[in-house]
Amino acid sequence: MTEFLQVGEFQKERKKLNKKYKSLNDDLKNFCEVLEVELPNHLRGTVQISGLGGVKVPMYKVRHFRCKSLKGKGSRSGIRVIYAYERDEDKVNVGRNILQKR
Repeated sequence: MTEFLQVGEFQKERKKLNKKYKSLNDDLKNFCEVLEVELPNHLRGTVQISGLGGVKVPMYKVRHFRCKSLKGKGSRSGIRVIYAYERDEDKVNVGRNILQKR
């Protein structure tokens, strides 16, 4: 079973955004469930972030993950989730910048 961890900055940002986007917690729970099924492959729309210097764990960005609270706000709106996947430990660290409207 994959372990999902959240960095402190992510938790603070999520609490603030959850006041405005009420479905955010449910959407992130759904994201974790879907990602767990897909790993070690990644979700469609996921890109590996390059150019991070000395970072040894690969970082990924999921674009266009739908948020129920943003329904009807445009086709390019949605959640962007940044995460690191440690394959050896089967661990996902979820990072910052979780919600960006494009």
